[in-house]
Amino acid sequence: MKKISTLFKKDKHNLGRVVNEINPENLWVFEGEAVATQKFDGSACAVINGKLFKRYDAKRGKTAPEGAIPCQEADPVTGHHPHWVACDPAAKEDAYFWEGFHALAVSGKVEDGTYELIGEKVQGNPENIKGHRLIKHGNKILNLASLDFEWIKSFLSNPENNMEGIVFHHTADERMCKIRKSDFGIRRKAVKEYVFK
Repeated sequence: MKKISTLFKKDKHNLGRVVNEINPENLWVFEGEAVATQKFDGSACAVINGKLFKRYDAKRGKTAPEGAIPCQEADPVTGHHPHWVACDPAAKEDAYFWEGFHALAVSGKVEDGTYELIGEKVQGNPENIKGHRLIKHGNKILNLASLDFEWIKSFLSNPENNMEGIVFHHTADERMCKIRKSDFGIRRKAVKEYVFK
């Protein structure tokens, strides 16, 4: 899974924020070629040919582990070079990925694709769930009334929309882009336990 760009341009004075200007590489979103989905706050992973992988970033000259699958070329500016590395059933650090994977298997919903691991021991559990789950990327579609900068900012500020952000998926290919609460300087509030459908 490649690192994805931000819907709006970054503020050159504060790269943690965005400005009211469309990122040119994401014009396709505004041309009606996107599906908006909820962004979950966790750790990226993937099921490839039925096997479980986690994300590993071989940045700043690090060497990826043997057998790692590159997701893209190394970014010449940031040095980020994301890979997929196989999860080890015997490794303590992979236990939560396996817990999420087994929950999928019990539900009969294991399919190849990328996922977000969320749960009690992941990123401080912002989704406020018990245990650990794998959520397939793009599974929760949002119906947005507008793509206007101020409207999206207001949508993400609304306590009823207490999510990390929005990921836009291209309708014809694998392009994606995102916008997060934090891009507007909005802090996420604690949520009640998430209900999965």
